[in-house]
Amino acid sequence: MVEDEYFIASDLKRALEAEGMVVVGPAGRVDDAMALVDRGGVDVAMLDVNLGSAMCFPVAERLAALGIPFLFLTGYDGWTLPEPLRDVPLLAKPFNNNAVVAAVRALCDMEEGR
Repeated sequence: MVEDEYFIASDLKRALEAEGMVVVGPAGRVDDAMALVDRGGVDVAMLDVNLGSAMCFPVAERLAALGIPFLFLTGYDGWTLPEPLRDVPLLAKPFNNNAVVAAVRALCDMEEGR
């Protein structure tokens, strides 16, 4: 999980773990997120687009290159994303945890189908 807002990250982590999912992270910076991806063990990912001082696009590009399914959690509209990333699933902020859990389950199903 890549999210720079502590309360959002901790709330999402609790919700996902309550559903039996193992959460890697959260990472609040691009460098930290890249380190998590490079370490391995990431099956699917959730990325906040705006990480304060940077955008998450390098992480998204790395995940895409590795074939790891991911989604964006953002307040931005989809058309603001770089063209190659506009087909990535997007959950608009504010979101509810049930929607996030359902979206992550869908990503997990994609991963299992690979």
